[in-house]
Amino acid sequence: MPSFPHPGSVTICEINRDLITAESLSDDRAKDTYAKLLGMVFSPVPFQSNQVVPPSSEQDTEQQGKGLISAFQGILNDSLTRIFHPNDVNLLPEVDLHGVSWHQHKHIIAFISGPSQVMVHDYEDSGKDPCILTNESQRDVKVLEWRPNSGRVLSVACKGRICIWAASFPGNAASVRPGAVSFLGTNSRGSGVRYILVDFLRSPNDEQISALSWSPDGRYLASASYESSSFTVWDVAQGVGTPIRRGLGGISMMKWSPTGDYFFAAKFDGTFYLWETNTWTSEPWSSTSGFVTGAAWDPDGRMILIAFSGSSMLGSVHFASKPPSLDAHLLPVDLPEIMSLTGSQGIEKIAWDASGERLAVSYKGGDELYSGLIAIYDARRAPLLSASLIGFIRGPGENPKPMAFSFHDKFKQGPLLSVCWSSGFCCTYPLIFRSHVLP
Repeated sequence: MPSFPHPGSVTICEINRDLITAESLSDDRAKDTYAKLLGMVFSPVPFQSNQVVPPSSEQDTEQQGKGLISAFQGILNDSLTRIFHPNDVNLLPEVDLHGVSWHQHKHIIAFISGPSQVMVHDYEDSGKDPCILTNESQRDVKVLEWRPNSGRVLSVACKGRICIWAASFPGNAASVRPGAVSFLGTNSRGSGVRYILVDFLRSPNDEQISALSWSPDGRYLASASYESSSFTVWDVAQGVGTPIRRGLGGISMMKWSPTGDYFFAAKFDGTFYLWETNTWTSEPWSSTSGFVTGAAWDPDGRMILIAFSGSSMLGSVHFASKPPSLDAHLLPVDLPEIMSLTGSQGIEKIAWDASGERLAVSYKGGDELYSGLIAIYDARRAPLLSASLIGFIRGPGENPKPMAFSFHDKFKQGPLLSVCWSSGFCCTYPLIFRSHVLP
């Protein structure tokens, strides 16, 4: 039977297909379970109003007065209502805006903690306060993502630009791109590490940047706006952006493959594109199950898993031959428990662990018992993808809803899932099973 967290309990971790719970949010249960195996505790990170940086404008003052939890929900709601042109008013998107990002090689997490601010927490400095990144030029934050293979460099998508932050250490200051203006970011109290706003990548018409994806080598950054007819590939070191394929319009999300050979872009009209990055040619696909709400590549970059707004099933696109071939086929991935157990109205967001062994799924609606939970699946590729339900994760607080979630891609001891809950906590869940650290 799948693990079910009873109302009032909170999930702590997975131990070999059993999702462990506690009666309240604390580190005690973690120390008794996974800490013995991992050697560390991933404490919840609150993003309550008492951690807000003093506002620098009337806009911030107004947002702060609403409280961070409602403001965080407002980030998603505002983006969803503004994302469509008038012809699309009957569509109610619930797109994964990638509000949580793990550093590729370190135990550092970044997440959107307010309309115009980001929190960065280093779990290896567990006694230190999170670092809050805020600047008068960083407005309406929608998406963030760590830059691969580049130290501690974070990209933040906001109104009119992409903000590039870099950690600056005593004796090893962050470098600023020649010609770019540097602003000092807020540093965490007592940590000795501060983040510098080292660059702006400006959108052509002050558009709201709503999608980001780094190439796996960290050289290029793709960005898009739902207000634009193209997406841009930036050579970040030069600060130069190249528009790709004008006429697309309404892009909802983008995902570079782990090998860099392929690139995925989805639109709000139900179409999506698979690009090969050698010549930047593409093949369009059309969905009869609504628009894409979530997408995740497999570790080898030869398959991409896709969630659609009007379906309780997932789709997996498999490439039939090696790059740069775009010959591919779409197969269904059935998750029957989503509707039969939860009474939901379909899948909302997905995240797939980089090992390919754990899949996290949130869903729309659901009955009273299952509303707001995240379903965890054991995923197998042999070679077609199949998934079996392990159980559900329940967040802390009253009626928590998962606002954003993401896996750590390079955690050596197994899948590590972090979730930003509507109740004002970013919680991390180690998913531990025998193929990793268990004897």
